[in-house]
Amino acid sequence: MSASSVSIHDSLCDQKQAVSFRLLLGLYGIIPICLILQSLDSWFWQDFLKENLPSNPFHFVLFQVLFGTPHIIASNIVLVSNADYLKHFKRHIILMTVAIAFAYILGNILLPYRVLFIVVATWTIHHVLKQQYGVARGLCGLPDWAFKLLLYLSVMAGVAIYVGIFLRNSLETEHVFWVKNAATVGCLMLLVAAVVCQHYVTTSFGRWFYWSNIFLVITSFYLYQQQHYFMAVLVPRFVHDATAYVFYVTHDYNKHHRQPQNFIYRYAARCNLHVFIVLPVISFFLTFLLLAYGDDAVNFITRYLLGVEFYKVITLGFLGYLALMHYFMEGLTWQKDSPYRKFIAFSK
Repeated sequence: MSASSVSIHDSLCDQKQAVSFRLLLGLYGIIPICLILQSLDSWFWQDFLKENLPSNPFHFVLFQVLFGTPHIIASNIVLVSNADYLKHFKRHIILMTVAIAFAYILGNILLPYRVLFIVVATWTIHHVLKQQYGVARGLCGLPDWAFKLLLYLSVMAGVAIYVGIFLRNSLETEHVFWVKNAATVGCLMLLVAAVVCQHYVTTSFGRWFYWSNIFLVITSFYLYQQQHYFMAVLVPRFVHDATAYVFYVTHDYNKHHRQPQNFIYRYAARCNLHVFIVLPVISFFLTFLLLAYGDDAVNFITRYLLGVEFYKVITLGFLGYLALMHYFMEGLTWQKDSPYRKFIAFSK
């Protein structure tokens, strides 16, 4: 989910469910939880968590199944399972599909792996943070320049942290030094900018959201510096994904609970499945199937038909395509003039 700005005043007269800003704010509770765990691990547990949690979260299969991919699949399900949305955004989907294919071919031919990685990482971090800043923007009342300043400083720091975590084993010592310095400078600039801009936030509730987003980045940086890489990634990943699911489930409830509008919810109604659980169950189940068996299934077919195997067609190719499509489309589907917004309301 991505949002340029949402307002507590957005509503529908016949809406049954609304996105609660208190619930969204509560998701940031992962920040103190991870900080407490890191402190306990350092002071009392002799770095047990640091040594036993995977240094790269995506080496941990359960992490892959629970975070990142499920909400990407969920967003694509919302898009393609509703004929009205598919028709409305058909042109964008086609153009983006062509652009992704074109960029993939040229990128692999012309760009070194690290450059390609940084490009995708920057888009990923921008997507993650723009969602959180966008959700809070209506409550914070920030002017456009302040919103963009805080967002881009956060992205700058976030990309450095991301690169420092996921490329650290392939970086030279000098490069590691510069990446850490970039993350440090980015976080310091973010803190200074946050202090300067905080006077625009006039409500205590808005200030909670404002500083929660700032400390989302700062906490990730601190955990990165402490070499708690798993939790450094977990903090923003959890907040982002859980926020997205709150929007998706609320949207689907308001669109389908009275009269199912697509085949998924018609079958769910026949099975007496509550609307709230349908999309999460499907997206997590598909994530597990694709990650656990997708590549093997494709290679079984290609070996039988063509006598060859292909490298990670599902986990890298197909899921990569869905992720990039997700980053692009979420910037459109939650805009104020989008048909999605007819089924979203907000409450404090």
